[in-house]
Amino acid sequence: MRVVFAGTPEFARVALERLCAAGFEIPLVLTQPDRPAGRGMKLQASPVKQFALDHGIAVAQPRSLRLDGKYPDEAAAAREALLAARPDVMVVAAYGLILPQWVLDLPSRGCLNIHASLLPRWRGAAPIHRSIEAGDAETGVTIMQMDAGLDTGDMLLKEALDIAVDDTTGSLHDRLADLGGRMIVEALELAACGGLRPVPQPAEGVTYAAKIDKAESVIDWTQPAAVLSRRARAFTPAPGLATSLGTEAVKVWRVAAEDSNAGGAVPGQVLSAGADGLRVATGQGVLNLLELQRPGGKRLPAREFLQGFPVSAGQKFEAAAG
Repeated sequence: MRVVFAGTPEFARVALERLCAAGFEIPLVLTQPDRPAGRGMKLQASPVKQFALDHGIAVAQPRSLRLDGKYPDEAAAAREALLAARPDVMVVAAYGLILPQWVLDLPSRGCLNIHASLLPRWRGAAPIHRSIEAGDAETGVTIMQMDAGLDTGDMLLKEALDIAVDDTTGSLHDRLADLGGRMIVEALELAACGGLRPVPQPAEGVTYAAKIDKAESVIDWTQPAAVLSRRARAFTPAPGLATSLGTEAVKVWRVAAEDSNAGGAVPGQVLSAGADGLRVATGQGVLNLLELQRPGGKRLPAREFLQGFPVSAGQKFEAAAG
């Protein structure tokens, strides 16, 4: 089976690696254009591109696939490359471009998407983040037959995965990437022998996982500690949580929610600061800040952070620009 692969980040690279290991013929990879990254802001290839080049797979990086869009020449060149690749199927994982109908129609078996949620819950761009933020007990991977809608196509395979109480987006991402890689190989093997059975998504239970906005990282101390704790895990490894103490901006990474009484302290007020953390009053309960970071500095456990930035009980954290 000839497989064209479309994806960009590490989540997609894992799936591409599994497909190669399983022996599928991959004549072409589509991925996003190189982006500036790192302190020097040098152009950097995506994880998918790096893997493809290392394994001698042709790469196309159009900025759009719309033949009538802003970059029609790039879309036309991508179309020629896809036609030359003669794919039986296209596998899509966190690609980052909308596929127009001509792409969906081009492979004889259509386009299959590896989506990191149990559809129809958390359609959209950030399903891993939103599942943790919402306090979901489980998530998973759905292999879906793509159509013109936003993650609305028929489900082909679906497998659940528990969300651990200490999972961050980073840790959950890695487990879901492994699961997705295994499932897409299984899906293509079933497709080859006619074993896939499309199931329409139910109309009930639809939610949307909006892209993470950096402004969401600003801590609203009037929210409950449990909500802020989930958000801290959801926003790790990026963008973290942002707050300020006086004129100093502070990033907050690892926290623990305490269901205890703040004793009349106002939200954001420091109750205690020591080696075991900075305990801060919230709208409901106490949030213990365990790992923090100053601008330009390293992420530090509370003990080390306080050595360079003393904090006293009674001081008050405020909102800060993310």
